[in-house]
Amino acid sequence: MASKNETTIKAEPGKQDLFITREFDAPRELVFKVFTDPELVPRWLGPRELTMKIDKWDARSGGYYRYVHSDAQGNAYGFHGVMHEVSAPERIIQTFEFEGMPEPGHVSLETARLEELPGGRTRVVVQSVFQSVDDRDGMIQSGMERGLKDSHWRLDELFEELAK
Repeated sequence: MASKNETTIKAEPGKQDLFITREFDAPRELVFKVFTDPELVPRWLGPRELTMKIDKWDARSGGYYRYVHSDAQGNAYGFHGVMHEVSAPERIIQTFEFEGMPEPGHVSLETARLEELPGGRTRVVVQSVFQSVDDRDGMIQSGMERGLKDSHWRLDELFEELAK
């Protein structure tokens, strides 16, 4: 699916972080809600061909989350983290860890800033800081961009549905 709003990923060589930027045709309060509401998150987060089950979702400062994506063959992919700061509607700071790594501990720190734009629109800028350049580059090489863009397209569809 194409969108007039494009997702950009900026990863400078040799640095441990990356920046994801995307604009949405939805007000900031609604964008914040779909990022934090456990009823709405499974409707957009992750590639379209995977299903999502939330084990725990406590979207508050000091909260914890864990969810599992599953494919049609029954393979499961778990993710978890801690919500360090949840400040409605402008910021979410959390850790993120994929449970499928050969050894645990490949954690990134993600800060999502939601910027209010004219016309009831929102820009989301996410900075992900990894423990090493190799961890960051491995995430990029894992197919993250495809899954991220699919999630953002699904968000566009959800915002259209919620606007009706």
